[in-house]
Amino acid sequence: MAAKNYYQVLGVEKSASQQEIKKAYKKLARKYHPDVNPNDPQAETRFKEINEAYQVLGKAENRKKYDQLGEHWQQAGAYEKARQSAGSGGQYQHQQYRSGGGPEEADFAEFFESVFGQGGASSGSRYGFGGQQARFRGEDVQAELTLPLTEVMHSQKRTLSINGKNVRITVPAGVTDGQRIRLKGFGQPGSNGGPNGDLYVRFNIENNTAFKRDKANLYRTVKLDLYTAVLGGEIILDTLDGQVKLSIKPGTQNNSQVKLKGKGFPKYKQDEVKGDLYVTYHVQIPTKLSERELELFAQLRDMS
Repeated sequence: MAAKNYYQVLGVEKSASQQEIKKAYKKLARKYHPDVNPNDPQAETRFKEINEAYQVLGKAENRKKYDQLGEHWQQAGAYEKARQSAGSGGQYQHQQYRSGGGPEEADFAEFFESVFGQGGASSGSRYGFGGQQARFRGEDVQAELTLPLTEVMHSQKRTLSINGKNVRITVPAGVTDGQRIRLKGFGQPGSNGGPNGDLYVRFNIENNTAFKRDKANLYRTVKLDLYTAVLGGEIILDTLDGQVKLSIKPGTQNNSQVKLKGKGFPKYKQDEVKGDLYVTYHVQIPTKLSERELELFAQLRDMS
């Protein structure tokens, strides 16, 4: 089976920037997401391929290994360790393996075939390992999960497709944009019985609300008409927990702020413990007044 070209999977050139790769991934992930195509098994397969490609090209370190070693990029660490062992006096007669593109990639393929392919356990003696193959830890895997802000108000379960396998994770309440969590042992399998690598999940939280978020606190600006600001009254405010009634004091000034305790966002991993909501009033000055209204405002001015 021919090795996958991850650049082709994402539809980008090999010279594409990391930002271009990320943009292409987000566009394709939205298009082929299983929730968008519930009855299309081909879309699910395509979605898994897209995630697999981004796990490699989305991180500069993995991309560098892939550009150098192609389909063998996951064994870059094993190759380097074996090469160093050979160069430090092992029994293996080291060949001149080279990096780069073109026909030289065959050298890497030959090397990995000899180490991990047909040689079996006996091949370890060729490298000075006392007849046993070296055990290497598996590579770490990087994944990204994009969620709207309203979906991280409570802890929830999500399934990620990692290298064709479904991994079910818990998304903690209150997770922040750009935050990463580590899942030990969910990365690439180790070589020759070595331990698995880890899975690192980075969260992209998209704010789909009218609120500005700062950790567990929320901020919102509310328009207030001049008459309510001057005379006082009540307004109904939508929060992420439902509606609340706010009492407006007479003489409320423009840009004044009130705090609603416990009406903010959940704190990290604490579904029921929330920050505060800060509401800033923006008093609106009427621009289209009738002659009668202008006369009344003039009388008020003279009285003051």
